[in-house]
Amino acid sequence: MPEKLSVGIKSAYGIGAVAYGVNNVGFDYFLLLFYSQVIGLDARLVGIAILAALVVDAISDPIVGYWSDNLRSRWGRRHPFMVAAAVPFAASFYLLWHPPEGGSQAELFWYLLTMAVVIRTAMTFYETPSAALAPELTNDYVERSSLISYRSYFAWTGGNAMTVLMFFFLFPAMVTDAIADGRFNRSAYEIMGTIASLLIFISILLSAIGTRSRIKYFKAAPPRRRITIKLVFREIFETVSNRSFLALFVAALLGAVATGLAASLSFYFYTYFWEFSSIETGLITMGVFISAIIGAVLAPYVTKKIGKKKGAMIVGLVAFIGSPLPITLRLLDLLPDNGSPFVFWFVFMTGVIDLGLIICFQILYGSMMADLVEQSELKTGRRSEGVFFSSVTFIRKSVQGFGLMLASFVLYWAGLSAGATVEQVSDETVWRLGIYYVPSVVFIWMLMMVAISAYKIDRVEHEDNLRRLADN
Repeated sequence: MPEKLSVGIKSAYGIGAVAYGVNNVGFDYFLLLFYSQVIGLDARLVGIAILAALVVDAISDPIVGYWSDNLRSRWGRRHPFMVAAAVPFAASFYLLWHPPEGGSQAELFWYLLTMAVVIRTAMTFYETPSAALAPELTNDYVERSSLISYRSYFAWTGGNAMTVLMFFFLFPAMVTDAIADGRFNRSAYEIMGTIASLLIFISILLSAIGTRSRIKYFKAAPPRRRITIKLVFREIFETVSNRSFLALFVAALLGAVATGLAASLSFYFYTYFWEFSSIETGLITMGVFISAIIGAVLAPYVTKKIGKKKGAMIVGLVAFIGSPLPITLRLLDLLPDNGSPFVFWFVFMTGVIDLGLIICFQILYGSMMADLVEQSELKTGRRSEGVFFSSVTFIRKSVQGFGLMLASFVLYWAGLSAGATVEQVSDETVWRLGIYYVPSVVFIWMLMMVAISAYKIDRVEHEDNLRRLADN
């Protein structure tokens, strides 16, 4: 295997994350707002529907990961899954944003639940094998962080492009005599669903085709043997019985809950807490493009200079303590009134810097997960990229669903009713929204940092693992 990857290969690997980024933005930022405030489904039912879909995820993710580790084909272990998932993934995402008009609460709930299950299953068949390509594309300690930086950049940039499209183009264009705010117009979300489904389909195919030339360097699947359910789960358990993996797994569980909570409520804060206009919210989302660059550039540098674990701990602490700072200052009445230019630019600048650090943390986490592959191979004699990265896929989908459900209950406790406009929401409701949110999200993030401190693999151990595998 060549030691260095070309920019073209890194870009091809990275562009496949556009599919995940677009899907993630839809679920994390718009789904709760769309189904509860626009369609009229009770916010608690939205959260329950998304959370209920994790039952399927809990079964499908490790199975698909294990399957992709053991598949034998002329297209390698991962690529057949990626190509097969393209149409189901794109089509189900399109249907998610076209629910039946005039449906009852029960009908809308079951429609949302069905679409969530189909989308998450299709995403599993794509995202798990696709993400698992990282350890196969390179085994270099620093190069892995660089490679995952590309994936992170495309995921954030692709997903955020949809957000910018909504706030700068679709929402303003959907203002009518009957609907004064385009954020509450169903048609905007239907158009977004159509465009997003096309992006999902195209990005998957581009990534599969663009990385195909590297298949000849990948490790072959293990020899054919009789596969039983008992064998599958025994080998999965053997693979994940690793202290460093458990540290990352618990950290990711907690981080996904916090991310789901923060993302699901972000536009509620922009709309009701800060009273930003659609254009101002769009400008804030434009800052994500800058944050994606900050995170992608910073992560390889941090990896090279201080290492992945230490870097993740330092960057994470700064990012997670600073994230709710503007809301905290507002609750303490230390910021000017809403409408002040200072408030907007303060929220904008702190958000850009903080999100850049969070993206850097996520890249370091992904690279740390990739370094588990060689350690596991020494212990088990098997390459298990799919099993390791299936845990990440499962956590992202199912536990962020728990974060979304938690967000739906925060809205309920705050007293924010479905369909309420900014003028209809009291100051007391807005204050409760902030006071319930800040302690919850900071507490979860700090627990995550405690968990990740148990990870043990550094650069020296990783390179020793490579030498031992070479000697074998």
